[in-house]
Amino acid sequence: MFITLNGEPHELDGPLSIADLLTKLSLDPRRVAVEHNYAIVKRKLFPDVRVNDGDRIEIVNFVGGG
Repeated sequence: MFITLNGEPHELDGPLSIADLLTKLSLDPRRVAVEHNYAIVKRKLFPDVRVNDGDRIEIVNFVGGG
């Protein structure tokens, strides 16, 4: 299946949750904000929201600094 991830085409093996996608991308769910088909997803819903063929996902990774 194909999705658009941060504006770029991305191929996945099949439907999965946002939590699974973050794991696959080696991203810490505590340090990102996720938009799924133009709607912000609350962190507690990451395991429940399914990513399907044709979906648009935007992930913003928070970076600390000094």
